[in-house]
Amino acid sequence: MATRRKRRGTRAANAESILSRRGVLKTGAGALGLSLPGFLHLRDRTADAASQSSGPGRAKSCIVLYCWGGISHHESWDPKPKAPKEVRGLFQPIETATPGIQFSEHIPYLARQSERLAVVRSIHHLSSAHGKGMYWNMTGHAPPQTQAAANLTPSPSDWPSLAAMVSQFRKGGRGVPDAMRLPYPLIDNGTLQAGEYGGWLGTAADPIVVRTPKGKPFGGVSRDLGSPVLKPADGVNRPRLQARQSLLRSLDRRFDAGGLAAISRSSGPRVKSFEHFRDLAMDMLLSARVKDAFDLDREPERMRRAYGGHICGQSILLARRLTEVGVPIVTVCCAAGDLNGSKGDHWDTHANNFNRLKNTMLPALDKPAATLLEDLAARGRLDETLVVFLTDFGRTPKINGGAGRDHRIR
Repeated sequence: MATRRKRRGTRAANAESILSRRGVLKTGAGALGLSLPGFLHLRDRTADAASQSSGPGRAKSCIVLYCWGGISHHESWDPKPKAPKEVRGLFQPIETATPGIQFSEHIPYLARQSERLAVVRSIHHLSSAHGKGMYWNMTGHAPPQTQAAANLTPSPSDWPSLAAMVSQFRKGGRGVPDAMRLPYPLIDNGTLQAGEYGGWLGTAADPIVVRTPKGKPFGGVSRDLGSPVLKPADGVNRPRLQARQSLLRSLDRRFDAGGLAAISRSSGPRVKSFEHFRDLAMDMLLSARVKDAFDLDREPERMRRAYGGHICGQSILLARRLTEVGVPIVTVCCAAGDLNGSKGDHWDTHANNFNRLKNTMLPALDKPAATLLEDLAARGRLDETLVVFLTDFGRTPKINGGAGRDHRIR
């Protein structure tokens, strides 16, 4: 009995050092009773233990493939072959590379990659609104319920997004952003959505939004929504840009020497935020590594075709290239349109669900996402690159009168 008690005590004393990253994810920081500082302290200790172990290496980068609008799990990862017809739908299940796991017939490429996937079918939250659902999944916290509107605009009091949190612990280096989004921010009926930004970490933690320079949209509404292309203004070459940077730094030094910098900085975080993004933009434009990463023509033609000649596939290819040059996390909005009254090509399939998924949406995700997994494996980067598929919420089991599926929160 004394020996058993001693062993139990030893296990409890060493719990911090042996708790795996998978264990933290499965249990959750809240369930462990940890505050944010406590959780981050535990994270650092488990990371140190992991780096000294002989097990798999730590992830160095993350690519989030976000299906904006709410992809139907019935027609993708979780078909219901034994359900009644009004629930089962029109698509047939197919076998995957994993015995006992079936996917929809219209994601055959991902079905072949199932051994590289962990499909989690138990996650749910408590909002059926697109923006609030995204907030739940991107921040891990409930959206503020003080606003009755379905759409929540970004606020400094928001919980930081997944990308913003990653950017605090892994830096891209000079000229390399800490977090990026492609090819545009998440918009619902013209409204920027809370949940993608730095929140109380500050605007410096906001992911950089840059439009994919190559690739045609695969239909529907495809506005850039204000996201810039990474290139200097017309007529500004590299030497001229460097000269401008040198002049700016000279002016900044005189500004500081005159004591005016303190006056400027006292005006609040807006000036500091502007300086941060100005310097980052200049560094990105002058960085050969980042510039080359954006040049998709450097990819073999065969690889560009494999990812697909549309904005979704080319954005996924660009995400791979950006993580290779050191961007820690890249989020790709895997849809060609914003939520424009269910008329654009996105995942909000209230009507014509099966035709839209079969003809447009699923093919545009299936092949490039599977190609990404194969590409990372061939380059020896799959073990160090975490690929995450996320969406707003699931969709209703029962098919509605418009041959579509509505929002579902459980």
